[in-house]
Amino acid sequence: MRVRRFLIFIPPKEFRDESISLIKLFFDKWDVKYDITSYTSNICTGTHGATYTPDIHTGKVAWEEYDGIVLIDGAGVESYKLYDYRPLLDLMLNFNNAKRFIIGIDGSAKIPARANIIKDKKVAFAANDKETMRLVTLFHGTPSENELELSGNLITIKSSSDLEETMPKVLEHMGVA
Repeated sequence: MRVRRFLIFIPPKEFRDESISLIKLFFDKWDVKYDITSYTSNICTGTHGATYTPDIHTGKVAWEEYDGIVLIDGAGVESYKLYDYRPLLDLMLNFNNAKRFIIGIDGSAKIPARANIIKDKKVAFAANDKETMRLVTLFHGTPSENELELSGNLITIKSSSDLEETMPKVLEHMGVA
């Protein structure tokens, strides 16, 4: 099996520490290489105080070097309106066109929706997230209340609290586990 390489995108502030921690844990266990990216080169701080310095600025990513991207959730997705950040949306388009994996957790599902790459795909997200519902409907995705949706290269996870249970299924779907 070939070793995979992924990007992990985090908001500059208010990302869910537990989400990135679990993603890194699973990637390390299955020898998946990763780089952390954000739209800043400065230290990024999570909701509970975890800090990461991005390995690469999102605007400078050579997407061809990666098999996919994980979009970390948290209040920063909304407060920074990351679903309107053009370099990230362009990155989503490139990954989607090349059939590379895009993994959205909870409210970060807004980002592939806003990139207009969800047509006829099922998208899992929290039922009370009105903005994600609006974007999924607007861009012709199919809202799902399942904890996990595997729609080809688009993988969405309803909540970070589902990560421990869903990541083995995600890795299997990607051919890693």
